[in-house]
Amino acid sequence: MSDREDQLVGEFPQIPKQERAQIKRDLLLKSGHELFISKGFEHTTAKEIAAHAGVATGTFYRYFSDKRQLLMSLLENQIEMLMPPEPKWGVSNPESTLASLLELHDERLKKMGMQRLVPELLAKDKEFAEVLQSAKRKIFTRILSGLKRAYDNDLTWKDLDLNTVTWSVMILAEHAHEKMKQCGNQTDYREVAKVICRLIFPPEVIKQLRTNETLTKEE
Repeated sequence: MSDREDQLVGEFPQIPKQERAQIKRDLLLKSGHELFISKGFEHTTAKEIAAHAGVATGTFYRYFSDKRQLLMSLLENQIEMLMPPEPKWGVSNPESTLASLLELHDERLKKMGMQRLVPELLAKDKEFAEVLQSAKRKIFTRILSGLKRAYDNDLTWKDLDLNTVTWSVMILAEHAHEKMKQCGNQTDYREVAKVICRLIFPPEVIKQLRTNETLTKEE
């Protein structure tokens, strides 16, 4: 692998305006996505991406300065999709709602496939790590804000440190899909959601929220 290939440098590229050029760029993005997932970032070269896309290597460098720039283009609009979902605390059945959000997030990650590259990139690419950390801070702030509203509405335990709870929620939500690897059995997102909600809501609150849901359905 050349020095140029190994360096993780470069800014987001400009998107071409001509339709023919856009098609070639999209082919390279699709090719890079498939090879990064199957081979990993480190073991994929620009030459391989170009060949897999059916174009010359020189065409690759017409649209991207290096493979990292291509990767960042893939992730540019998907960074937040790698983040855990933002729970909705004020709904009538927070456990069920959160379980659905976690399941959708897991399905989205599997479809993207890109989450397999994250540990590799974090170890090598400082800028990517900073981008990912910035996205995590935004999600943290939104979850914390929602918890504060629930706290002000007397829905949560009153002796909670909300920053610690927010951190706990993010850890559980972010790593729930790894349960199979750690425990040997499939993740049940209903159980994960139950644990998270038990951290936040006293039993009487959960009971009241469920009662409200039942009454609403009967009306």
